[in-house]
Amino acid sequence: MNIGEAASASGVSAKMIRYYEEIGLISPVQRNGSGAYRVYGAAEIHHLRFIRRARDLGFSVQEIGALLKLWQDRNRASADVKAIAQEKIAALEIKIAELEAMRKALQHLAAHCHGDLRPDCPILDDLAGTTRDFH
Repeated sequence: MNIGEAASASGVSAKMIRYYEEIGLISPVQRNGSGAYRVYGAAEIHHLRFIRRARDLGFSVQEIGALLKLWQDRNRASADVKAIAQEKIAALEIKIAELEAMRKALQHLAAHCHGDLRPDCPILDDLAGTTRDFH
């Protein structure tokens, strides 16, 4: 199948497929007889789906490269794979805490904004670094 069909079958855009090939995340595929078009088979689609699922779980390109190597290594230790997953979980927990703090700060600011025709706005004051006490 061509790159468009591979994109549809894998859920990875043609642009990203080219990028993954360019950076070596996937091996270059064979081209048709004239050399004008890439030709993708079941194995390439399987790899692309693996990459897509890993991206959906938040893994970086570098992490996906490590996971692909482990996936292809039948002598791997599952502990190596688990360690990568646990590192990602820890990073996600930090990000979740940061997002929660942002949400709380914005909720506090929005709760103290009158939202009327007056120009006073604690949200803008906070962004400008001139926050007053809104308790």
